[in-house]
Amino acid sequence: MQLDTAYMITALVTMFVVVDPIAIAPLFLAITRGLTAAERRRIAWRAVFVAGLILAVFAAFGEAVLGFIGISMPAFRVAGGILLFLTAFDMLFDRRTKRREDRADGEDHDDPSVFPLAIPLIAGPGAIASVILLTGEKPGAEGLITVLVITALTLVVMALTLQVSGHLERALGKTGINIVTRLLGMLLAALSVQFVLEGLTAFGFGNGPG
Repeated sequence: MQLDTAYMITALVTMFVVVDPIAIAPLFLAITRGLTAAERRRIAWRAVFVAGLILAVFAAFGEAVLGFIGISMPAFRVAGGILLFLTAFDMLFDRRTKRREDRADGEDHDDPSVFPLAIPLIAGPGAIASVILLTGEKPGAEGLITVLVITALTLVVMALTLQVSGHLERALGKTGINIVTRLLGMLLAALSVQFVLEGLTAFGFGNGPG
């Protein structure tokens, strides 16, 4: 099985930008305020494990579910691209972090690993749309395995980032986190436009006559 380097890079950038470990780190600190380091570690890994299961299910069966309800992959690619663009817009104007903070503040669970951490902060609509779009870009075992490996790698980075979230927040500061988030938002905006263009091309838009 020959590896498609360009596809792997696209998948890696897409998943890392959408999941956005750096932006979730300060929210994780707020959600787990007052807990010990050991408790935070358990919550972080449990949240990542649950999010990974959810994304794996959608990567493997998401396109089949879409076909069952009569939604074509090009249509979902356009819709998913628009959704990712809105996510990028929120990142650029700091609306995404504020919305995540509102979700976190509204919940008072003893164990926040499943909700709100795994869902919707890690495996949110953008991440779910991304794994379906990416597996649709390269149907078959190669695309699925690539997406699963990239998703697992991204989630491991997420877990490790949450482990050192306190140090990261102090190192980058609020300004540093804002800069990184906006740079990632620009990358995601470009990728989302690419998804929309590919979907429109599949419908016949942009093709020359003959």
